[in-house]
Amino acid sequence: MNHQENDQSPKKIAEIKLEFMETDIDDIPKLLSKYQSDERAGVINICRQYQSRHLDYQNELERIRSMILFDQNHGDYTYICGIDEVGRGPLAGPVVAGAVILPKDCDILYINDSKKLSEKLREELYDEIISKAIAYGIGSIPPNRIDEINILQATFEAMRLAVSKLTVSPEVLLIDAETIPNMPIHQIPIVKGDSKSYSIAAASILAKVTRDRLMVAYDKVFPGYGFAANKGYGSKQHIEAIKSLGPTPLHRMSFIKSYI
Repeated sequence: MNHQENDQSPKKIAEIKLEFMETDIDDIPKLLSKYQSDERAGVINICRQYQSRHLDYQNELERIRSMILFDQNHGDYTYICGIDEVGRGPLAGPVVAGAVILPKDCDILYINDSKKLSEKLREELYDEIISKAIAYGIGSIPPNRIDEINILQATFEAMRLAVSKLTVSPEVLLIDAETIPNMPIHQIPIVKGDSKSYSIAAASILAKVTRDRLMVAYDKVFPGYGFAANKGYGSKQHIEAIKSLGPTPLHRMSFIKSYI
């Protein structure tokens, strides 16, 4: 056996595993090099595991860099604002928009279209985005207003409200597939923007987490409709509850005509 030939007593496998666990992911290649000649099966497995983990990390870095570059390729702007909304389709609850300006050197990993992320990861990313953002804003439009002006106009209203809450004036708005009427700031609509644009994806996370938290809170105010689980969307349980219990002030009357 040629592992660590210069050592009188080679490290135990458990000690090597702990060394990997406590090492910053950027320094993993150094450890891999250090233990590459160790022929013990346990060490080989540890090295394979962390080599795979480091490769995943490198791929994620590359994905994030490409999303950031996508935003920056739209022009030499200092303040790029991403905008996205959630909640167009539900039968109940508000439509919520997020607007966020991130620093050019922002390095938050795993930002993506909020629908592609687990709830746990969205919650973690929400806190990190809030803490690192240059500015952010949330706009929420209630159900009665949605009924009054229709969901598309309510979505635009939520977006304008979100932008109005920014403490820094953006030079350009990157928006997921929309152009906001009556908005004096330069806009660039991007189809599937929440998968391509770093700032739009970040905005989608802010909007999604905000709305989900609201629906969980509303579930306690209006029990029986399953709002904490269905977030106001038309699940079987939700539709049956509307039929049996009737609508709440949280319901969009224009959306549930066929159920009452």
